[in-house]
Amino acid sequence: MKRVICGLEKLQFEQASIVAKRRIGLVSHPAAINSNLTHSLEILKNTGAKIEILFGPEHGFGGEAQDMELIEGSTQSFKGIPLYSLYGASKETLSPPENLVRGLDALVIDLTDVGSRYYTFIWTTILCLRVCHAAGVELIVLDRPNPLGGLQVEGAPQQPGFLSFVGLLPIPNRHGLTNGEIARMVARDEGLEDALTIVTMDGWERWMYFEDTRLPWVLPSPNMPTVDTAVVYPGMCLLEGTWASEGRGTTRPFEIFGAPKVNSLKLVRYLNTLKLPGVSFRPTSFKPTFQKHAHLSCKGAQLHITDRHLFKPYLTGVAVLSALKHVAADTFAWRLAPYEFVSDIPAIDLLTGSDVVRLAIESGASLAELSKTWSKGQKDWIEQSKDLHIY
Repeated sequence: MKRVICGLEKLQFEQASIVAKRRIGLVSHPAAINSNLTHSLEILKNTGAKIEILFGPEHGFGGEAQDMELIEGSTQSFKGIPLYSLYGASKETLSPPENLVRGLDALVIDLTDVGSRYYTFIWTTILCLRVCHAAGVELIVLDRPNPLGGLQVEGAPQQPGFLSFVGLLPIPNRHGLTNGEIARMVARDEGLEDALTIVTMDGWERWMYFEDTRLPWVLPSPNMPTVDTAVVYPGMCLLEGTWASEGRGTTRPFEIFGAPKVNSLKLVRYLNTLKLPGVSFRPTSFKPTFQKHAHLSCKGAQLHITDRHLFKPYLTGVAVLSALKHVAADTFAWRLAPYEFVSDIPAIDLLTGSDVVRLAIESGASLAELSKTWSKGQKDWIEQSKDLHIY
């Protein structure tokens, strides 16, 4: 089986003329590499593009910043090129300043997404598209595989009033699209087509998980070390909306979870009786080195995926929330601190897309009842999104 040719390599070998000798800005991070591990910045330089400015998304251009770690705006440079942060102290910093974009011929985006609405790189792309359209500048998206494939969808689009930087537009938790396809959706719906160029992939098919592409995996953010992490992320990221650790500060983030005073044996018994498809749980203990419960002994569980094709990450994540509420009722709590620049809506509501799941868990709803809350929205999205497919 031939490997997939990502958008960066397509530009490198077939479409270099669209950037050669032009004034270019680049939005990128360490995972923006070709099959030989050469970074997009070096490849663009080799095409003869004139790199005027670099932009770093959440986690930074160098990828070293933790989640929601703010990065100062324009005080940096990288290899002598001005470097501007798109993740600063306010939501206004999430878009590139129009005056910095207006002097460019094109802004190039090369970002590795992980197929989940909460992962903010797709929204950085959309904000850049809007600014480029307003500035009369071309946005060039170098498309990359959705590491979870493009067949399975889970969750429902958010309800009105629950949009944020973990979902600027209504799409499901596991959306089944590539970065280029989401950009195409927004360009179509908002009349921005004249600003958008997508450099598509060759050889990517919707059934492929990342390993099937035969491309090298480079962690796109500090807590996304493996493809296994990406597989569980559309559900286990929900723990960010609770008091429980989602495993940050361990070597298996999002696969390990828990908190002090949780009865891990009782938790695992409860979860395994649900017979969730494609996953089993085992009790574990861990001590996070940073973030929630740092340096404290936590009890909880580890997910073990037994069949990726059967596994439903969002259903599993909601089941974990329900199980923790049931097993650790005395200590369970939702996160009330501001989350992704929003202070008046609980983080869990921003992540699930409404208050429905939270209220249902609080009322003791069964997992079957919980899953019904997103089934119609999920079904509708599957039909609607077919028109967006490039591959």
